[in-house]
Amino acid sequence: MSKVAVLKTHPSTITDDYSKLMRLAEYEKIVPKQNKTVLKINLSWSLYYPACSTPPWQLEGVLKTLRNDGYKNVVGVENQTVVTHPWKGSYLNKWLPVLKKYDTEFKPLTNVKWTPYNPKSEMLAMYDIFDEIIVPEAFIESNVIHLPTVKTHGHTTTTGSMKNAFGGLIPKRRHHAHIKIHEVLVDLLSIQKEIHKGIFAVMDGTVCGNGAGPRTMIPYIGNLILASDDQVAIDAVAAKMMGFDPLNINYIHMAHERGLGMGDTDQIEIVGLEKSEYNKINFGFEVQKSPVVKWDQRIRKGTSNIKWLHSLLFHSPIFRTFIFASETYHDKLWYPTTGKKNIETFMKTEWGKLFESYEYGDYPKYTEVKEWNPY
Repeated sequence: MSKVAVLKTHPSTITDDYSKLMRLAEYEKIVPKQNKTVLKINLSWSLYYPACSTPPWQLEGVLKTLRNDGYKNVVGVENQTVVTHPWKGSYLNKWLPVLKKYDTEFKPLTNVKWTPYNPKSEMLAMYDIFDEIIVPEAFIESNVIHLPTVKTHGHTTTTGSMKNAFGGLIPKRRHHAHIKIHEVLVDLLSIQKEIHKGIFAVMDGTVCGNGAGPRTMIPYIGNLILASDDQVAIDAVAAKMMGFDPLNINYIHMAHERGLGMGDTDQIEIVGLEKSEYNKINFGFEVQKSPVVKWDQRIRKGTSNIKWLHSLLFHSPIFRTFIFASETYHDKLWYPTTGKKNIETFMKTEWGKLFESYEYGDYPKYTEVKEWNPY
């Protein structure tokens, strides 16, 4: 039976609670110490915004546990998108001092070697979108621990562990996969099961995101953390907590049907929290779509059967117009107005004060992120 550990937590006990959580989920049975362990950190915005990306206490709680339990070969990674920058994001989200404290290297995946991979499993969509499948060479035969947050997403209703792999196994221009995003997430879970020695997820629900995720959300104090070796189950439990029916979310339903994990929350064992208490949790979230997501979906679907036009819009310099529009809306319009107000409100909470207690550290000196387009 699939098992998901769930704990209530507080800023004063959060790092110790993460240790308790991971051990409740028996992570050491899943993540072999003799193999490299990749921490797939989540960066949805280079700027800091509550619930958007891995918070520093989540990263610290996991790293502290790994080091105390004797894990030596650990590396933190994150990728780049057309609208995020891994080094800027790692600074503004206060990851770098935490990584340094626990002697852990940070490696942007743009600057590592990627290698072709031929999955043994049937692919639902990857070959419809990409000519070949490539993965970071360092991922093969390694463990992976995903560090997502509990939040909504305009493309997938919710986002969690399965979606976090999207940033690890597809290079920068993975936006092409949005047109078949649910199928792609299922494909990526199949690939993960083939290349990784152990797969584990630790999800932060201390501060959750409601509305037009993954960025322009309303922060919601959840005071919960989750962990599991079943990526489908942890996403299903998080979806249920947010107020959604997990099996009505396509990527969860498809992964469940293909036997990649358990999407039926009635068949998932909850440890750490009484099942009766867990069943009462309902954040009442409603997914919304930002103007960027809404128009992305309209244009992609509207041109999907007109190959020359689709190629012109998404595979030529014209696409830079869409990138500019996204950056302008998110960083120049929404963030300094609505975002700023939400952040100011959040910073008055205990979790906001905890975030402020972490240091930014020195701005990183880094080799410029490699610009490349394998597609």
